Amino acid sequence: MATGRGRALRLYGNRQAPAAEVAAPSAAAEVGAFTPAAAAVAAPRAGGPRNRSRSFAARPGECSEAINAGIKNLCLTPSMKPKPRLCIESIPSEMLMKIFSYLDAVSLLCVGCVNKHFYHLANDNGIWLRIYSSCFRPKRTIWKMTSEQTETVSLDCAALHDRKPGYWKKEYIFKQIAAVKTRVMRLVKPVDPYTGLPCKNKEAIKASGLSWIIVLRDKNGKEHIMEKANLSFKDTSVTILWYSTDWPCLDILSTLKLFGVTPLLPDQSRDPSKNGPRRRSLIAEYHLANLTESSVALGADKLVQLFSLNPGLLVGLWKEKNEIAFVMASLHYHQLLERSTLGSATVQYALPPNKPVLDDVDPEYGLHDYSLHLDMHGGSHTYLCGTFKSLFCRKDSVCPETCSFCPLSCSGLLPPHSDIANGYLRLTVVSLKDNTKHLPLIGTLGLSWETEAFKGNVKDCYVMDVTLLDEAGKPFWCFSAPVYMELSSKASSLYDYMGHIYTTDYADSEGKVCVELVWLEETKEYFIVNLVLYISTRKSGSKFSSYHLYYQTWKVTCGFTQTSISSAPIFLSLYRNVQRGVCVYLV
Repeated sequence: MATGRGRALRLYGNRQAPAAEVAAPSAAAEVGAFTPAAAAVAAPRAGGPRNRSRSFAARPGECSEAINAGIKNLCLTPSMKPKPRLCIESIPSEMLMKIFSYLDAVSLLCVGCVNKHFYHLANDNGIWLRIYSSCFRPKRTIWKMTSEQTETVSLDCAALHDRKPGYWKKEYIFKQIAAVKTRVMRLVKPVDPYTGLPCKNKEAIKASGLSWIIVLRDKNGKEHIMEKANLSFKDTSVTILWYSTDWPCLDILSTLKLFGVTPLLPDQSRDPSKNGPRRRSLIAEYHLANLTESSVALGADKLVQLFSLNPGLLVGLWKEKNEIAFVMASLHYHQLLERSTLGSATVQYALPPNKPVLDDVDPEYGLHDYSLHLDMHGGSHTYLCGTFKSLFCRKDSVCPETCSFCPLSCSGLLPPHSDIANGYLRLTVVSLKDNTKHLPLIGTLGLSWETEAFKGNVKDCYVMDVTLLDEAGKPFWCFSAPVYMELSSKASSLYDYMGHIYTTDYADSEGKVCVELVWLEETKEYFIVNLVLYISTRKSGSKFSSYHLYYQTWKVTCGFTQTSISSAPIFLSLYRNVQRGVCVYLV
């Protein structure tokens, strides 16, 4: 068999290439053509056939360069238009519907948020009716059917074709929410007799899929969401701690919003997905501008400084950098589920007003049979957990008016004020004079904190949970807030306790709490020697007695000579001995 070189020699060895043929290789190379004649011409021939073969083999590089140039030109020359890229939106609707039919409810809701086309496809009644039928099966069935028969009946029924798109989607969502609400209400129904709060708050929070996030908003309007948190459940409150290494700069922040977050479709078999559809309920909003000046400084350790914002928020700042280290929120259980789920993203849930309770107790008594549950804790450690019953305030300590001149006291109906001042009513829980009720605390007071890299404890700080119950055993005043104690300047007047006196004060729009503690150096422990609650008369006016129930409707003022008898028969019958010069009118 002849080789390729031999065949070229036999075919073209005795042939003399014309002038036009000699110039052909350059033109052919430009268009990428290659022929054996061009290869032969590319190597100049000298002499006879023997010399031709020698010269052809002596220059293989020129031949390979021509071949490569031709192949390169062929590859670079476009022969057809590029194929268009495939996009999922270009898939026919029938195929997309088939794909969507394999998704669960949460994934289907997420797909509907992509664009309008996907939204309309994801609202298909056939898909949602299948999901609805698989989740909510009828309790009673007359006959049994296979899954294929059930699917055929569901898709061919009139309820599928006569409904608007998205009807079964709404029905499924509403029924899921109703099922979760029923499950949660069943858990919160049992009430603890000591706290007046649901016994299974932790289980109810887990059943609803409830979690809490904070949204930091800077001065430019950008929002920073913090979701990673540690939860600590106590008897009457839950403490939430957020920490991260990616906090925004404190100087550019304007507000902090606390939200309760619940999944739209909670799944009991797995943890709530952060990427699924969720609802936000605004609980509180705080202003962070000039934080160190507008807040209350609670204390500090070697690494952080603590600042408190009402209600119940604690911000820890690094000492060196003056940046956020962590954020802690204390939430009382009283109506926590309602506040965390029934509000909107912009408006807080409005708590229902306290309804006065009409009792038949002798009007000589004011507040009676009240109970207090007090918790003092600092992170994982609990210092005090106790219940105080049979709290009362007698009539001689009660007067709704705090003015210097009261017509009722002047007329003899009520004695002069004694324990009322600045619009607050006094409830003594632990008396300084009764040492049998003085309570010791377990351990040294301090508030624990942690981040991803550090842990610490700030001394003389703790979280106070107050739950005040009325005579019917219903929560009357509840709060959970971080507080601090400071050294008092006055010396101890008690002979049983020789040590420094510390005080803790808390105040909000509904009342105040004052605590006095004595530090015993011998036993290394604190004793509560005085604990007093001051309740605002605006909040407690409807709770005193039958007199205060009427006082919500009627008001007595002095300085007038006219009496509206026709509009106040009930009030005048109760207080017919009011002296002349008192005007009774309807508020």
